[in-house]
Amino acid sequence: MATTKRDYYEVLGVSRTVDAEEIKRAYRKLAMKYHPDRADGDKTAAETKFKEGAEAYEVLADPEKRQRYDQYGHAGVSGHHDFSHMDVSDIFSMFDDIFAGLGGSPFGGRRGGRGSTSHRGFDLETQVELTLGEVGKGCEKTIEFERQDVCDICRGSGAKAGSSPVMCPQCGGQGRVAQQGFGGMFRMVTTCPGCRGRGAVIRDHCSACGGTGRQVRKRTVRIQIPPGVHEGQAVRVAGEGEPGSGGGGNGDLHCCIAVKEHPLFSRHNNDLVCQVPVSFTQAALGAMIEVPTLDGQNELEINAGTQHGEVFKLKGKGLPDLRSKRSGDLLVQILVEVPRKLTDKQRQWLREFAATEDASVMPQRKSFLEKLKGMLTGEQ
Repeated sequence: MATTKRDYYEVLGVSRTVDAEEIKRAYRKLAMKYHPDRADGDKTAAETKFKEGAEAYEVLADPEKRQRYDQYGHAGVSGHHDFSHMDVSDIFSMFDDIFAGLGGSPFGGRRGGRGSTSHRGFDLETQVELTLGEVGKGCEKTIEFERQDVCDICRGSGAKAGSSPVMCPQCGGQGRVAQQGFGGMFRMVTTCPGCRGRGAVIRDHCSACGGTGRQVRKRTVRIQIPPGVHEGQAVRVAGEGEPGSGGGGNGDLHCCIAVKEHPLFSRHNNDLVCQVPVSFTQAALGAMIEVPTLDGQNELEINAGTQHGEVFKLKGKGLPDLRSKRSGDLLVQILVEVPRKLTDKQRQWLREFAATEDASVMPQRKSFLEKLKGMLTGEQ
């Protein structure tokens, strides 16, 4: 019986409307979480999820396959790789290019030729929360995180003190094994399942790290956040990821930006939007009002006859552009407030004002009244 496959968007944890970059980011995060060499707990379950994520990414990262999948579901993309029967390292090598912009693969590309066991360390990801003011000026942040560092006792070998890893008997230290194909017509070379490509196995495990060669340690770094960053962007700190093996370098730390909600401002690209209430007399007669900015209060003159919802612009009072450093604008939307309570004198003044109103100076109201009259008399 065929197994039912999960929706690929559900596998990657994204909506159907996300762009290619978000799909790439989601797959990278999933692959880092479930790579069997890194995942805690059930390694078999982690490997299954890793392969499931790779299958989803192969389809959704290809515009044509994604379009067919969106239209026909799994039936529209049948015939692609069977990831469930592939080796993990071979799957990863298919998508190694998606990590090029982040300084390399988080699982470490194999260095050298066959039998080499040099791997770059895993990349790590953490979140940095900023205020809108910190986004505007840039800031320095202290980041605390945990990473798998080299074990002090076995110095990363995973072997018990006084012992060493031994050559893998299955691959003879090559890290790769050849399997005979159907009918003996061809051979397929894959990563050795006995040592997972390392070329060596550990007989006596280090008691401090359980043979992993790694110990969890807390680490603190200070990073510089440039002004103008956006929600979801990441600041890369080179070499602060987990250490590699066999001489491979450290991975990187990616600090993903989250921006706290501001009580007064909302952001639109590099512009800030602020809603400011005024009285109807200020709107009608015009006034000089105080409006908030990220740098403090600023005066703004509103014209006589300003309408509810009208927008005024304060040049250069927005957020700086990350690249050009030019600042956006502050867009001030006017909200005309109608008083809920009036004194007797105020009511009298308003009645006198209402008696002087002429529909001809209020063309929108006149048009509405004419349409209403026509509807009631059956003319429309």
